[in-house]
Amino acid sequence: MRILVTNDDGIYARGLWTLVAALQQVGEVVVVAPDREQSAVGTSVTLHHPLRAREIEPLVKEIKSYCVEGTPADCVILALGNLLNSGIDLVFCGINDGSNLGDDVLISGTVGAALQGYIKGIPSVALSVGALKDVHFDVAARLAAALARNFEKQALPKEILLNINLPNLPFDRIQGIEVTRLGRRSYSDAIEEGHDGKRKYYWIVRGKPEWQPEEGTDIWALTKDKISITPLHSDLTSQKALSSLKELPPALLRDLF
Repeated sequence: MRILVTNDDGIYARGLWTLVAALQQVGEVVVVAPDREQSAVGTSVTLHHPLRAREIEPLVKEIKSYCVEGTPADCVILALGNLLNSGIDLVFCGINDGSNLGDDVLISGTVGAALQGYIKGIPSVALSVGALKDVHFDVAARLAAALARNFEKQALPKEILLNINLPNLPFDRIQGIEVTRLGRRSYSDAIEEGHDGKRKYYWIVRGKPEWQPEEGTDIWALTKDKISITPLHSDLTSQKALSSLKELPPALLRDLF
């Protein structure tokens, strides 16, 4: 099994290399990750200037490793399309500092990178721990290795994208694993204004999240000290809106003509 590992926290992030060390026990691991932190860039792909990649000395021995001057999505696209000379069986993105829950998946660089693997027909996993300090990466790494073994045994579908979030707890305090749906987590964003001496600038500052821990959601699972596994897909079509919009085209045509 050949496993591509990337992240959005940058090539030297501790979570990345903890994940690599665990997955090395399961298969051949290759790292292609951003050269710097790329949090909250979502699915952003670089189109207006060239990408540059260079091989680096890995922090885990005998791991082929590249850093890319680009986004997490760029890393996966470049890895699968050029840098690697043979197939990838599984894509992992993480281990991320901080959770990626609910609506956050739409701007998450961690999920954005995993999505690129999924789009190309490779089972992909975004892996996050809900903390920014003193993070328990070891539990997430063990979980990743267990998942990889299940993929290797073909116990999971090939066409799958999983967003996994863990509470920041040692293994003996985790209360279980739940398969969940996305919850709702919104922010009261603030705009700060400043002046650099030449012109005014604006800075978007994220406030504290407002959680909606409805039972069965990823947010609810973490509030119960459980691991959340949420299957995602790329079809953002609102099935509910499809039926309610059936009368819209005739009405628009009448207004147009």
